[in-house]
Formats: sequence, structure tokens, C-alpha cells
Amino acid sequence: MTLQLENVNVYRQGNHVLHDLSLRVEPGELVCLVGRNGAGKTTTFRAIMGYHKVASGEIRFGGDSLEGWPTHRIAAKGVGYTPEGSDVFGDLTVEDNIALPTWTRKTARPASERLEAAYSIFPKLRTYAHRGGQQLSGGERKMVSISRALALDPDLLLLDEAFEGLSPAILPTISAGLRSILDQGRAVLLAESNFYHLPRFADRLYVIERGEIVFEGTRAQAEADAATMKIIKGLE
Repeated sequence: MTLQLENVNVYRQGNHVLHDLSLRVEPGELVCLVGRNGAGKTTTFRAIMGYHKVASGEIRFGGDSLEGWPTHRIAAKGVGYTPEGSDVFGDLTVEDNIALPTWTRKTARPASERLEAAYSIFPKLRTYAHRGGQQLSGGERKMVSISRALALDPDLLLLDEAFEGLSPAILPTISAGLRSILDQGRAVLLAESNFYHLPRFADRLYVIERGEIVFEGTRAQAEADAATMKIIKGLE
């Protein structure tokens, strides 16, 4: 299902945060939203998920307008969301953390099959299945957080800062996980503040600056555009 944002405007505490923002994510695509902290990436994600009211413009998913939809209905429609921070329930095991969505959202796929699909993204987590959440490293918590969102069985996954704060050693594992998610036929919208963390297999990227999209194209096109790279270099 296609995600389409058309001329979306959002205000927060009287401030105009998103300005006529438009983007799209087609089924099976990896699309990246790149911008410095405070540029509007998280606000965009929270608007998609129904946490922030859209003042004007439209957000559509699978042909349906999401205007006025509560967050749980948007999730049930097939949108998974991993916020920045990789929150994990410390008093639950890894497996219980991942399995949570199978308790709250019923789909045509059995819970065991959804759990298996989530584990297949980061097979290493199987060895930690009975470990408590408080015992995990930052990279492991990130993997659990992404896997938990996948257990919702979404068509589209929103990942906010999937690479932030991770050691260089874990970055290839997260990148490989993203590739596996695409191989399952899902789409991913990835928000990232560091251009150089973006997977090279991304289909398209948008650069956001002060709530406005200032570039849309491929990574190669961005690298060939001096004005865009000047903005991007300020993101490091």
C-alpha cells in the first residue's frame, strides 16, 4: 500500500513546524527522510501516526485518508512505528517484548508466524530470547524495538533514527536487517540525521530543512547536487 503526504502543514504550540510537506512511499520501497535534529522528521512521523493534528493537506495510506484516525486504527491499517530511543520493557524478556503486538493486534497470520518473521530479521535475538530487556546493549535494544514493530505485521514500517547512537560495529547488522524487511515485501520510511548512515540500497531520499522538503531524488542525485550537499554536510 502506498503512503502519500500532500502539502501537509502542522503547527505545534503555535509554531508552524511542517510547511506544505509532500512525500510518498511505494510498496516495497526504502525511502529516507534526512534532516538535522529539529528539522521536522519526528513531527512528520507523528503526524502520520495520528499523534499530531494536520492543519491542512492530506495523509493517505492504501487509498484511505487518515484524517481523524486514532493511532491504534492507523496501526491496524498496517503502519508500524519505531520511535527514536529504542524503548524496551526491562521487566520483560526479549521474546515477550517482541511478541507484545501479537497480543494486541490480531491478523490473518498466526502469532507464531509473525514472531518467526520478526526473529528472521535479526536471528541473533533468538539466542537472547529469555534474557531480560534491562540486560541488553543499545544495539540489541534497537534490534528488539524494530522486531517488535514487525510483529505487528505491517505493510509499512516507520523507523525514526534507526542508526543513532550505535557503535560502528552494529551498523551493518541494522542495515542488513532493513534489507531483510524489504525482502519480506514491506516498505520502510527511515528518518536519519546522518546522510552517511543511509543504506546505499535506498530507493529514494528526501531532505527536510526547517519543516520543508528541499530535495527529492536518489542518493547519487543528491551527491551530484552541490546545494543539497551543502545542507547535508551541515547534518553531520
